Amino acid sequence: METKHERGIHVFTDDDGQQTSQNSDDTNRNISLLSRPDVPVWRISISLVLLFLNYFLAQYDKFILSYFQDDVISSLHLSSTSYGLLSGYATGIVYALLALPTAFVADYTSARVSVLTVAAIWWSLCAIFQGLSHNFWQILLARIGMGVGQAPVEALSVSLISDLMGKQYVFFGASVLYVGVYIGEAVSGQIAVAFARTGTPWNTALIAIGIVGVVVALLVRVVVREPQRQISLVMAGNLNHQGPTSAAVPSRLVTARKDILSTFRYLARMKSFWLLALSAAFRQLAGNVFGYYMPSYLSNLYPSEASLLSRYGIIVGVVGSVAVLAGGLLTSLFWHRTKVLSLYLTAIGGMISSVFVLLMLFSRNVSGGNQGHGVKVLYGTMSIAYLTAELWLGAMNSLIALLLPPRTKTFGLAVWSLVQVLIYSSGPEIIGLALRTTEPTSSVYVEKTRIALAVMIPIGYWLAGVGFLLAVPLVKLDLAGRFVEGRLSWSGRKGFFLTGGCVLGALVVSLFTVSIYYKA
Repeated sequence: METKHERGIHVFTDDDGQQTSQNSDDTNRNISLLSRPDVPVWRISISLVLLFLNYFLAQYDKFILSYFQDDVISSLHLSSTSYGLLSGYATGIVYALLALPTAFVADYTSARVSVLTVAAIWWSLCAIFQGLSHNFWQILLARIGMGVGQAPVEALSVSLISDLMGKQYVFFGASVLYVGVYIGEAVSGQIAVAFARTGTPWNTALIAIGIVGVVVALLVRVVVREPQRQISLVMAGNLNHQGPTSAAVPSRLVTARKDILSTFRYLARMKSFWLLALSAAFRQLAGNVFGYYMPSYLSNLYPSEASLLSRYGIIVGVVGSVAVLAGGLLTSLFWHRTKVLSLYLTAIGGMISSVFVLLMLFSRNVSGGNQGHGVKVLYGTMSIAYLTAELWLGAMNSLIALLLPPRTKTFGLAVWSLVQVLIYSSGPEIIGLALRTTEPTSSVYVEKTRIALAVMIPIGYWLAGVGFLLAVPLVKLDLAGRFVEGRLSWSGRKGFFLTGGCVLGALVVSLFTVSIYYKA
């Protein structure tokens, strides 16, 4: 049901009897907003499967670099700094630069499916080129191209899911998407073991993934339909800051400019968005260094365990998938009681997990140096670590999508991802620089890697946990529509965000420049 609210705000009543509001600027541009989508279950199911496959394949190159780290380094004659560059800002910077414009085009043209298809074909071709690379510069260029294609995939996928199903079920739907992360780990583990036994080179997997990616991209274009936009979670209130409310129809260029500025103003006035983004970035930083360095570290720690990577992948695939689906399901089940359960799951789960991550890293020490006992401790602690830490992805990103203005939610999700990518990509860069003078096959390399992981992963989990808990009351204020009021000044929030952006930019440029210098 829709009623007219003052200041050009349209107020909707959803199935729970709660009121949410959208700016009349959307109405003036013939944006039809739904209080609840009416998409057939069969179409939702097929769309979810295809979006899942596309996202899974788009992440796959990083799993290959992780599981075949030693082979990649030796076959391409890489240093530790070079590997850190490939797994860090090689794709991160391009991802950050292109995520915003591609997401905006998708929103502005209402062509999210088409943009996703083009992006998928592009990254698929770049995956093939990675597989055909013979030196550092070739694979670097291929990975930069991969970043171009990967940039909009996550934001577009979550944005589409948030409009395919009712808000209560979006959390679980997005969790299905993120199962791709864990299935990728499981498949990579099996491929690593199989390739090692048969002597198959690592780049074969990348070429195969690229070919399959093109097929999936075409299926996405043919099968997935562009859904109508769904109203957000933000309740009716003083939301006149969302954008212009004039009935006049401006030019397309003026409209585009106003949309961008309106979205940034919306994000700047949200009380929780930036704290949530920073917290998620630290959480992702911990997960990023875990994913890139943990498999090779454990292989070196337990050299006589030929099936270690296979079992590692199975644990990640099974336990991680169960955890992320459980997080989405719990958030959906308790939807009527609280909208912030995902914050508690992420914060507390990560803090608990950090203890078991440390036990993983020191599992052989805990077992008195015995590999047989140590690997049992490893598998047990790793299962608990993943079960507690991986509840969050689908539930958290769904919450963000539903907090954003419907017309430009993909653009807002791209901003959310951009902050995280620029921060979490620094993890491999830092470790690569720290290990630059160490021989990758030496025991010293293993020890330094353990120290780096034992420091960065728990700190990332705890910084994220504290941030998410502090954000709980702020999210509740945003849900109630109680955004920051008044004029945004350069001496206040504008200046704070500008300073933060400059500091983050300086960090990125410094790390990237130093990595290139030591590579040269």
